[in-house]
Amino acid sequence: MAYKTINPATNKLLKEYQQHDNAYADKALDTAHQLYKSSWSQDSVASRVHILHKLADLLDDNNEELARIASTEMGKLIGQSRAEVTLSANISRFYAMHAQTFLADVPYSSELGEAWVEHHPIGVIMAVEPWNFPYYQLMRVLAPNLAAGNPVMVKHASIVPHCAERFEQLVNEAGAPKGAYTNLFIDSSQVARLIDDERIQGVALTGSEKAGASIAAAAGKNVKKSTLELGGNDVFVVLDDSDLDQAITCAVQGRLSNAGQVCTAAKRFIVHEKIADSFINKLTSAFSSVKTGDPLDESSELGPLSSREALDGLAEQVNKAVSQGAKLAIGGEVIKGPGNFYQPTILLGISRDNDAYFEEFFGPVAQVYVVKSDEEAITLANDSHYGLGGAIFSQNIERAKKMASKIETGMVYINSPTDTSAELPFGGVKRSGYGRELSDLGIKEFVNQKLVVIANQ
Repeated sequence: MAYKTINPATNKLLKEYQQHDNAYADKALDTAHQLYKSSWSQDSVASRVHILHKLADLLDDNNEELARIASTEMGKLIGQSRAEVTLSANISRFYAMHAQTFLADVPYSSELGEAWVEHHPIGVIMAVEPWNFPYYQLMRVLAPNLAAGNPVMVKHASIVPHCAERFEQLVNEAGAPKGAYTNLFIDSSQVARLIDDERIQGVALTGSEKAGASIAAAAGKNVKKSTLELGGNDVFVVLDDSDLDQAITCAVQGRLSNAGQVCTAAKRFIVHEKIADSFINKLTSAFSSVKTGDPLDESSELGPLSSREALDGLAEQVNKAVSQGAKLAIGGEVIKGPGNFYQPTILLGISRDNDAYFEEFFGPVAQVYVVKSDEEAITLANDSHYGLGGAIFSQNIERAKKMASKIETGMVYINSPTDTSAELPFGGVKRSGYGRELSDLGIKEFVNQKLVVIANQ
């Protein structure tokens, strides 16, 4: 597998990285396992979280440098890259402050005697992470596991090696012992080989449904715990009593942020028929005024897709959707030039027999569906292979809450696009995966929740 930094705004190759061989990966695993077997993993949580405090400070101190690396390597707008680095620092600091509480003993009342549950690390965790949030995704797996005492080994996406390398450098600079966090430039077959090793005790993946199925199969074959955060086809429901201007502002943000390359991006816009025409007209107008350009230009509002492969795949999806009966309200074309830019696009009239109905569009493409009732909106929302996030817009909060409870996803936001924060659990159901990251739930995915009982005499 070629690890390369290619600027997606120009498609110029900036640097190539040498892939690590099996001998390197084996040595790294042995180092991580020896660390797990040492007092470092067995000592108190307090003895480790100072690393996370320092790492948060380093991320803040190096925000601009890190942001420019991400924007150059995968095309995120510079302002969004800065926000991602800040979010990563917040996650690191959050677990530094709260891990001791989350992992404290939990007493249980029992007629058998005095009982409690302790939380212990389980061993080395193998993580496979995507390119679309090249620091945030790493921090979601590192921070809770480092606090818990699990060494982490990571195969990052092949198109963001500079981000991967720089993140590892900062973890080491923060004082993490050798083996606590290891970046590996390896391919999928090498990942499977590591999962087969008994020293790997947990597997975490964020990525495509195909990659998730492969990783889950490898983990399952070895009877190892895994967590998966996969794709999404998130709904953005706009009810007839919504604040339409607010909904439009959030719709643009929710669909075009990170050039639409977000698993929790708003993708299926489900709009009540009473306001459908107004919504479509306003969204079309908003999309038409978006400024596409260099992600390092502060005035750009939409950057490139992450790679030429991503651009070609999206263009093919849209063309197929139109050939199967969808209508273009706006967009639908690759923007000519050296970079991987695609027009903001709105698709209408997608029938259930159109492949686009069930597909995830990982780019600036919105699908709009019109419904007559809340019940029809819920039915349409749940008619999906995915179940990650979603949003509901209504000025009647009780109405929105009832709908939120009936939508089959791991997350629902009311009057806001789907978002993320260190203190809130993140994850989905159906083909969007299983397990949770962040919050108190995320730190307990890869710990041994050990019951201890002192029997009554």
